[in-house]
Amino acid sequence: MQKIITHLWFDNQAEEAAAFYTSVFDDSRVLEVQRYSAVGPGEAGSVMTVEFELNGQRFIALNGGPGFPFTEAISLYVDCVDQAEVDRYWALLTADGGQEVQCGWLKDRFGLSWQVVPRELIELTADPDREKAARVTQAMLGMVKIDVEALRAAAAG
Repeated sequence: MQKIITHLWFDNQAEEAAAFYTSVFDDSRVLEVQRYSAVGPGEAGSVMTVEFELNGQRFIALNGGPGFPFTEAISLYVDCVDQAEVDRYWALLTADGGQEVQCGWLKDRFGLSWQVVPRELIELTADPDREKAARVTQAMLGMVKIDVEALRAAAAG
């Protein structure tokens, strides 16, 4: 059993968000839906929590009301193997009201921040040639969605 589980606070979209996230990522599923009882604090019978898995990683979504909206102080990081994977996740996560931000960051339609990052970015910025790494970093800072070919061009000088 997973010891640490990410818990996400939604106003009233926990079930919709879990369905959306499990449609985006492979090997994902909704595990359990719990409903509020007559004791509350939510309306009796309405969804309280949804437990779900994304690529085997467990999450819990809570319908806790509007008191605590998401901020950029926390984000979910998507490790992408190539540009095609970056493009796929970027398109899916920004669909239907998502927002492109900068440097591989976006907000989905629920306001949750995501980083959609190709592994090659991390490899290039960690290059022992610090001038090459700096050129790659400078290129990345001008991007919204990460462009692997542009990173390679910056690395080449």
